[in-house]
Amino acid sequence: MSNIKTIPFPFKSSASEVLTVFKKEQLNEKVSVISGLEMKWWLFRIRLTLVGVLISTYKSPIDWISGLKYLVQLRKKFLGNFRLKKMVRVDGKYYMGLYTPGWNDLNYQHFIVSELNYFKPVKKETLRFNHVQVAVTNKCALQCDHCYAWDTLNQRDVLSEQDLSGVIHKLQAMGTGQIHFTGGEPMLKVDILTKLLKRSRWSSNFWVNTSGFKLTNEKAKRLKASGLTGVFISLDHFNEQEHNKFRNYKDAYYWAIHGAKNAVANQLVVAFSICVTKDFVEEENLMKYMKLAKDMGVHFVQFLEPKAVGHYKGKDVMLSQDQIAKLESFYVKMNFSKKFLDFPIISYHGYYQRRQGCFSGGNRSMYVDAFGNINACTFCHSNSGNIFDKDFDVHLKDLSKKGCPSY
Repeated sequence: MSNIKTIPFPFKSSASEVLTVFKKEQLNEKVSVISGLEMKWWLFRIRLTLVGVLISTYKSPIDWISGLKYLVQLRKKFLGNFRLKKMVRVDGKYYMGLYTPGWNDLNYQHFIVSELNYFKPVKKETLRFNHVQVAVTNKCALQCDHCYAWDTLNQRDVLSEQDLSGVIHKLQAMGTGQIHFTGGEPMLKVDILTKLLKRSRWSSNFWVNTSGFKLTNEKAKRLKASGLTGVFISLDHFNEQEHNKFRNYKDAYYWAIHGAKNAVANQLVVAFSICVTKDFVEEENLMKYMKLAKDMGVHFVQFLEPKAVGHYKGKDVMLSQDQIAKLESFYVKMNFSKKFLDFPIISYHGYYQRRQGCFSGGNRSMYVDAFGNINACTFCHSNSGNIFDKDFDVHLKDLSKKGCPSY
């Protein structure tokens, strides 16, 4: 994606003013969601890379063909028989999904080799985890309705900068494709984040999961320069008042919009992440949300289903089968219909989890909380031991054996 000019905003400018000016500025910029012949060209290049990886990984032509079929079938398990309709281009890299490294990234081939290892063992280095979420703090200025970390929110942080560096080193030594910094609110630790990024090997892609809180242009620039790949910005409504109410913070919407603008401007991959609540699952609401995401120039939208954990524990928040069907139908339409080729790509975990099973639970992913405890994921707090324990390997085996309790 071409460089996008930084737009000067006074601190007190409203979120709607930010969006209006940003939309005007975007008109002259090259669109980052690509489709049609341009996408087919880059998809052809990606397929050549896959063939090259197969040839360099296995000696037998039979394995080349079978391995390619395995990768195709793996994709179908996630997406069904739909053909890819669009990709995202950011900073010279091409993304088909949020949890796959962009093609042209140094980590893309490593990721493919690691997936082939599930088909037939390889002699190359492989990834133990596709991605791991690491909480860097319990602190947060927001009081979100659905907060999964509610039971420990704003408790004293026990992991030092050195401890967190040790966590990253351990994950990278094991082989981890993506490391997602979460919290609490990780932007409260931006100085530590930049240090962790600079010290870490670039064998992993790094992301920040944030509400957008205080994600200024200067901070986005620093994080990008330190090696950050992208950000997940939580935005749970297209309406400013509704989002602020959901987050129990008067400037939540402002910072989500402002943070997204700054992240896009600094060529970070940007995803809006929404907890799709029962009262939101309507075509009109979903379309308004996607139009906002498109106008903001974000690259992906992540759908999360509400779970009865954290602040939602004991509450009737789970979507009904009819609501899930509506959400799945909307997901398919937006991603695979020719009518919406210029909209962001939707990532929807529930869709593939119901068909393929969950890849968390120590399988290809896990969650390390702000105390260093390992859990199945941010929504499944299984606490299977601490990452600093001497018998961590035993804990990890136990976690992997238990897997995801939901799928």
